Amino acid sequence: MTVIKVENVSKRYRLGVQEKADTFAGQLKNAITYPIRNFKRITQLKKFDDENDPSVFWALKDINFEVKQGEVLGIIGRNGAGKSTLLKVLSKITEPTTGSIKIKGRVSSLLEVGTGFHPELTGRDNVYMNGTILGMTKKEIDNKFDEIVDFSGVEQHIDTPVKFYSSGMKVRLGFSVAAHLETEILIIDEVLAVGDFEFQKRCLGKMDDVAKSGRTVIFVSHNMDAIQKLCTRAISLKNGVIDSIGTVESTIEKYLASAETTKKTLNISGIKRESGYGELIKITGIDLLNSKNVATNNILFREKFEVKVYIKSFKHLKDIDVSVRIDSDRGVPITSIVSSDSDIASDFNKYQEKVYSLKLDYFYLTPGNYSLVVTVKSGRMAYDRLENIINFKVSNLVFGNQKPHNELWGLVQLYPKWEIKSV
Repeated sequence: MTVIKVENVSKRYRLGVQEKADTFAGQLKNAITYPIRNFKRITQLKKFDDENDPSVFWALKDINFEVKQGEVLGIIGRNGAGKSTLLKVLSKITEPTTGSIKIKGRVSSLLEVGTGFHPELTGRDNVYMNGTILGMTKKEIDNKFDEIVDFSGVEQHIDTPVKFYSSGMKVRLGFSVAAHLETEILIIDEVLAVGDFEFQKRCLGKMDDVAKSGRTVIFVSHNMDAIQKLCTRAISLKNGVIDSIGTVESTIEKYLASAETTKKTLNISGIKRESGYGELIKITGIDLLNSKNVATNNILFREKFEVKVYIKSFKHLKDIDVSVRIDSDRGVPITSIVSSDSDIASDFNKYQEKVYSLKLDYFYLTPGNYSLVVTVKSGRMAYDRLENIINFKVSNLVFGNQKPHNELWGLVQLYPKWEIKSV
């Protein structure tokens, strides 16, 4: 059964103008209430409708999709793609300029820290107020109250006015209210980043429970691992339109590909080096390329990738070697790969430029964040070194047709051959 149907929804804003209403009727009402202040706006209504007007900005344009009951829909996209605007329209916080939205069931949403909270009321009062707004009876809220407070971890401050809460406390209580009240549809924006790591894990676990209970969930996040784990389908937005819609894997893969930079070489000419580095020979550029030979900072798990190091010498030098070290996000070195180990070293003439290429075909980093340390040296003499020059992420989305693992631990995944013999 379809519980959300979005048809030809568009949302329009006018840059540099704060409008209380975006429709003709709304602007006419404002003009009657504030005739002098709004006279100029009314005279520009026709211009406002002109799509060629540079002051007109379409946050959403012709959005169409349906959500079935019990489905967990993920929405991804870069900053400014229209994700938050779409959620505000779905939550009926703002009206669409054109199109229609049909929703069957009560909706609870958490779009930003403290949404729906009155700062002068206590946490307890806000729980009851939010539940009442969602159509819950006092008895229903009573039955869930202890569970909400326990999950949020703010029991010591539940009778304190919300204006004294930290951002983390507000988001914990807000999420707990939205997730525990028995609404048919749950809409969550990426506010979970405000909470600490432990609370984020609890939130994701709770959302998984909510999804399994048959409730419909719409989840916006930049965390591709969370999208892949929780969602049954995904939408990718780009510049206010739907760029891709379908399975989670195909949508994420297309999104990551479209987000990759088209710039082939990282320009590092302006980076300051430690004293003595880069004077005789210098690293002039670094590429991190995926299996499609496209520069990126997103690598899929088990995907082949390549590191290219561009070097220019200012003096005749012999036996120049390049070392590429991969560090974890905590700065722990995982491995160093040296060109001379593969009998690749080269002499340089004065002002000569060369490219060293490192291809990693069977080196599987587990999902997480990593960085590169690149050194140009000869023997024990380091001529140039750049630390943490490229930060990149390995996504939990598995490359190719291989089956994903539910649990991946450590930093490097090995695939040895096992044998079992009877004794």
